[in-house]
Amino acid sequence: MKLLVTGGAGFIGSAFIREAIPLGHKILNLDSLTYASCLSNLIPVDNHKNYSFKKIDIKDRKSVNKLVELFCPDAIIHLAAETHVDRSIDSPIDFIETNILGTYNLLEAAYSFWVKKKRPSNFRFLHVSTDEVFGSLGKDGFFTEDSKYSPRSPYSASKASSDHLVRAWGDTYDLPILVTNCSNNYGPYQFPEKLIPLVIMNAINNKDIPIYGDGKNIRDWLHVTDHVKALILVLELGEIGSTYNIGGNNELENIQIIKKLCNILDQKIPREDPYSNQIKFVSDRPGHDMRYAIDFSKISNDLGWQPKINIDKGLEETVLWYLNNNEWLENLKSRDGIGKRLGNNS
Repeated sequence: MKLLVTGGAGFIGSAFIREAIPLGHKILNLDSLTYASCLSNLIPVDNHKNYSFKKIDIKDRKSVNKLVELFCPDAIIHLAAETHVDRSIDSPIDFIETNILGTYNLLEAAYSFWVKKKRPSNFRFLHVSTDEVFGSLGKDGFFTEDSKYSPRSPYSASKASSDHLVRAWGDTYDLPILVTNCSNNYGPYQFPEKLIPLVIMNAINNKDIPIYGDGKNIRDWLHVTDHVKALILVLELGEIGSTYNIGGNNELENIQIIKKLCNILDQKIPREDPYSNQIKFVSDRPGHDMRYAIDFSKISNDLGWQPKINIDKGLEETVLWYLNNNEWLENLKSRDGIGKRLGNNS
């Protein structure tokens, strides 16, 4: 297929492209190259005949329209978004403009193209979202595709809005849409403002490892490779108009994930002072959801997908990737906000 991937220089987008190119898909990567974008993530496919890149912001409606018409995609995989909750607390307007208005621009471009091409039955608009749109769970239960939306941060509210827009274009205009909601991703190439790469970077640089509140907040961890394999399955086999939850079946408290990372570092680059001594509890951020957990039985039953990467093995491989790619980390250190605590609303 000819795939237009938005946000393809980001963490999940680049992983999707690296997975899809060897399968024979032709991909055009549309990315505005914000602070969290890294074209170096795509070095493995950069010279491939089926890969190309255009620097375009999805907020630029005219450019998006033109690119969609010129490329004539069989599918659009929409991953471009502002994603960091802490940054959304400090600057919510960036999230409103990109995640809501940018998604609207892309939907309009997709619909116009689809109609002009006489509504081809093989066209797809795959919108990639998050479990954070559902809000916070108690000690029990799981998010399902029927869970009500209850976003509690500017980030999750903007993603919830984009989900509603995509479904509205499906219901109102019959645009062939698909929506996925995933749990917390981890793995190589993740920008080090998110928990796992930030812990690794701070640990090896002898800096404090900050943890919000009491560290008891629970997340379901999904390796990015498992995630993008699921996205390809949804794209190829998913039922039009459907939503699929994608989870890792790895519920861990934040403090548990941090201690696992410290233990791995103790083994890989041992020193006299354990890395866990760098852990520092800091005041909680506003609107911090207590627990996320995904029920992914629908995608499992309907499409045969299961997460394959064990959390302990996945974390060890992730730590080793960062240790072996220090130059990648060094090149990012000058970027805005990296390694700093954001989102304290002060």
